[in-house]
Amino acid sequence: MAAKIATPGVVHIKCLFKQQTQRNYNEDRDGFYNIPDPLKDFFRDDPFFRQFRFQVPDSQENDSEPLIGSGSGVILTPDGYIVTNNHMVKNADDINVTLYDGRSYTAKLIGTDPKTDLALLKIDEKNLSFVAFGDSDKIEVGEWVVAVGNPFNLASTVTAGIISAKARNINILKNQGAIESFIQTDAVMNPGNSGGALVTLEGKLIGINTAIATPTGVYAGYAFAIPVDIVKKVSNDLMNFGSVSRGFLGISIRDMDSKIAKEINIDRANGVYVDSVATSGAAKEAGVRAKDVIISIDDIETMTSAKLQEIVMRKRPGDKVKIILIRNGNEKKE
Repeated sequence: MAAKIATPGVVHIKCLFKQQTQRNYNEDRDGFYNIPDPLKDFFRDDPFFRQFRFQVPDSQENDSEPLIGSGSGVILTPDGYIVTNNHMVKNADDINVTLYDGRSYTAKLIGTDPKTDLALLKIDEKNLSFVAFGDSDKIEVGEWVVAVGNPFNLASTVTAGIISAKARNINILKNQGAIESFIQTDAVMNPGNSGGALVTLEGKLIGINTAIATPTGVYAGYAFAIPVDIVKKVSNDLMNFGSVSRGFLGISIRDMDSKIAKEINIDRANGVYVDSVATSGAAKEAGVRAKDVIISIDDIETMTSAKLQEIVMRKRPGDKVKIILIRNGNEKKE
């Protein structure tokens, strides 16, 4: 059973922020990225409004008192490496981790990656339960999944739903070069689920829960998780090198649509259209040209720019990839 397998590997994280007056967060003080108006993504040009809220103990009536942020994390290794969201632990003065069985530890921040909103923590313990990696490339829309986290400080809460969509870019990460290729799910999540696990029915980790689409600040239908194949790359780099290195193709891209398809005379309206190619870069050397349409990388379909960016960021500089593209109506391999 997924819940029985995954729940012991999901932790409750509380972060202490001593200088409340220097922070600029929403007064409701919950604990999740949230997107107040989900319709903005589909019907307006306005960017999503981003909030990170904190829960504050009742005794903290003075603005000079510290803030306490609450969320979740996932144990990746038996010796205490834990992945969570960067937005939850960023600038924290103290980070406390409570295990499923109630044991509590002070965690060390190993490293962060704002471009994917991930952070890696470490606690001093051995023989811990952990959540094994799944494969987010292989999950299908409509597949059942389970979310495990600590919404509203309700420890080890489990909800279920389906994969609603893949490779969603919802424009919440404002860092230059940010990678957004979220798994969208209708599994119920609320403030405090941030950093928790999204798992398959076999209990394999396929995502780290990060955001909800909501007009109210609580669950209203959809949540978003960072795919585990991004989590693998980022956590491994932070664990071994302290920072994240990324592949870079050297192209300017956008999603295909019917208008572009008509202009370049091809019979498909999905894929990634190459606007331009940098004069020096891997794509130029490989022979990629402007007006090419990239349809797969390493045999993984690239129906959207978000998916292409996700695949490329999982590579290291110098790695070789196989690109299949359409040029002048003909399929080519580069």
